[in-house]
Amino acid sequence: MVERIRLDHTRFKQIVHGTIRKDLKRFIANGEILARRGRRAVSIPLPQIRLPHFTFGNNEGAGVGQGEGDPGDPVPGIQGAGRAGAGDQAGEHALEVEVTLEELAQILGEELGLPNILPKGRRTVLTEASRYTGVRRVGPESLRHVKRTFRRALKREIVLGNFGPDGGVVVPIRDDKRYRAWKPRVLPQSNAVIIYMMDVSGSMGDEQKEIVRIEAFWIDTWLKSQYRNIATRYIVHDAEAKEVDEHTFFHLRESGGTKISSAYELCTRIVEKEYPPEEWNIYPFHFSDGDNWSGGDTARCLQLLRSRVLPFSNVFCYGQVRSTYGSGQFKSDLDQAFEQDPKVLTSDIPDKDGIMDSIRDFLGTGR
Repeated sequence: MVERIRLDHTRFKQIVHGTIRKDLKRFIANGEILARRGRRAVSIPLPQIRLPHFTFGNNEGAGVGQGEGDPGDPVPGIQGAGRAGAGDQAGEHALEVEVTLEELAQILGEELGLPNILPKGRRTVLTEASRYTGVRRVGPESLRHVKRTFRRALKREIVLGNFGPDGGVVVPIRDDKRYRAWKPRVLPQSNAVIIYMMDVSGSMGDEQKEIVRIEAFWIDTWLKSQYRNIATRYIVHDAEAKEVDEHTFFHLRESGGTKISSAYELCTRIVEKEYPPEEWNIYPFHFSDGDNWSGGDTARCLQLLRSRVLPFSNVFCYGQVRSTYGSGQFKSDLDQAFEQDPKVLTSDIPDKDGIMDSIRDFLGTGR
């Protein structure tokens, strides 16, 4: 019975994962998952999942395609058009399925074909790992130490005179059994820091910020599946840049001009002060509608990227969120200046349906 339950549960998870994978673009675009996420899992609403089964009955009588009817007549067994008043038929209800962030990252990686990331550096942070280093008298049978158990049983039989030069039978009893024991040890673990930068000038509206919020969730989900320890920093900028917390980053309402170089300068100061490139995998992500204060500031941005940002970055990612008021010029400038540089990744995000392609552009290199 237990084995059958386990098989049914495995099959159910496969069906759920298949359903999520099939509708992944819709789940990404509508952003509904973000409101249902917890610390380690998300709750996903799915249509009721019915397993195939046989039903008994007969095929006699009127059915689809048999007999005369008028337009609008309901098919036998199916309720007709709705009308005012309380109904007496059951409705369709969504099934809430909890999926861990690790499973969600696996589905995302399989659907988008994302390669695993090879860490660039190792940070001296102590993380626990288990290693079998001893033997104890209690434990699960799966960890029984066969040689130690037999040796103990053999000594006992020899002492009792049941085993000698002519042989004998050695049958371990409870007191003879020995089990492998482990103790934790500490290992250095690869770490990563994600630095999100976003334009919050007057041309970036709520719709553009929502696109950034959704994409950041999926980027976080994938990178957290690749690194055990993730640090995240948030920078907003208009004509000036400042560091904020996550909630402020996605809900700040500001207006004014745009000076992108201020964000790159603050990003550089944070990294140089707190995240040595030889120990950290560094991922700067910048989202904007493509407007910048002047051509002179764009030249300053390109100079900062070449001399300071790119040397410490695994990759630098720029997502241009299409806006009614944005010119979109900055992406063109980046593409022209860094056409041959594989560390500079740019993506055009016209709307929420473009988020999935943008994620693939950013994470598909395996850096």
